[in-house]
Amino acid sequence: MRNTVAFLLAGGMGSRLNILGWMRAKPAVPFGGCYRLIDFTLSNAMYSGVKQIGILTQYRPYSLMGHIGSGEAWDLVGRTRCAKILPPSTGIDDYDWYRGTADAVAQNIGFATRYDAKRVLVLSGDHIYKMNYAPMVEFHKEKNARITIAMMPVPWEETRHFGTGITDKAQRIIDWEEKPEKAKSNMASMGVYVFDVDFLIQALKDRSGHDFGRHVIQDAIKDRNVFAYRFQGYWADVGTLNAYWQASMDILNPDSGLRLGEWTVRTNYDDESSQGDRTPARVGPHARVSNSVLSAGCVVDGLVSNSILSPGVRIEKDVQVHDSVIMQDSVIHSGAVLNQVIADKNVVVEADACIGGGDSEQPNEKFPQHLYSGLTVLGKNAHIPPKIKIFANTIVEPLANDSSFGHINLSVGSYIKR
Repeated sequence: MRNTVAFLLAGGMGSRLNILGWMRAKPAVPFGGCYRLIDFTLSNAMYSGVKQIGILTQYRPYSLMGHIGSGEAWDLVGRTRCAKILPPSTGIDDYDWYRGTADAVAQNIGFATRYDAKRVLVLSGDHIYKMNYAPMVEFHKEKNARITIAMMPVPWEETRHFGTGITDKAQRIIDWEEKPEKAKSNMASMGVYVFDVDFLIQALKDRSGHDFGRHVIQDAIKDRNVFAYRFQGYWADVGTLNAYWQASMDILNPDSGLRLGEWTVRTNYDDESSQGDRTPARVGPHARVSNSVLSAGCVVDGLVSNSILSPGVRIEKDVQVHDSVIMQDSVIHSGAVLNQVIADKNVVVEADACIGGGDSEQPNEKFPQHLYSGLTVLGKNAHIPPKIKIFANTIVEPLANDSSFGHINLSVGSYIKR
């Protein structure tokens, strides 16, 4: 991995994650108990031998910046190592914000030339996978490629969410479609690229737009060497609520390929979601826990099945939590029942509330394209009143409280404002 630096794209708003992305950049969303989404890519880069990473931030970057810190958690400190936050330039109207993935790298290409890099690895900060990038870089060198794209097959019905490519026998990409309505191929881009630096600098100058998939790759395929590097293994783009929940459930499925216990993902235990200074999880004598993740600081006195509990979650007696993701320091009081719920940090569910489950045919009334599969999503610092019944496909805004519910006639697909 000598002469290779990485750009990690971490500025996404994550609009399809709805309220989970309102107060943080998408790569900062908690995942798998004590981790954040960006931990997976940072860990991959560290284990692959990448020594310099430029992290391109934009939307609500503060929690992400605090989490990354100096980069020490991923051994990215020292004379030749760094994890450097690279926000958008300011002061010139055209460059106040990143206008796309290619524009973000173009604004910061000096980071690569500063280290005399010959190759640039471009990564996304919101995907769940384990990958050694070194063989991909070697493949890129062997093929004398200008661009190499990590790709893998996806279900045909999912191709409209990805860039897809057709390859020849040498794995050269000969045709490319960006998020096609009716794809010619189901080989999809994972958002992992290797570029030759000299080619990248020129391509960024000549690009027809501001996005890698729609512009730089499309332009390069016409007359350049662009190759596909085939990846085999678990990979998930958790850009939607349903994908986030499904990837969380995959942690609990031994046949999914997501082996969190074996991947040795690193995180920063010194940030606000730290479990480093918390006591071990405690399971009470009358609790029942099955097929679940309990993080440090959790206290469980009720029933928890097929669920992920982040640090500091408290489950009181007679509570039932099924198929759910409960984030840091949330409290579920006695007698409450949660079924297929995503609860953000510091949520309080009062006694005997019943949340989720049941009929899910009606999508959310405000965001039908975001929530339609039967989940219920509770925003950060929301307070759920006692004895209330909240149905499937409901969204409760961050900071909602008892008065937010008022005299609303709750039903499947409700939307609760703060």
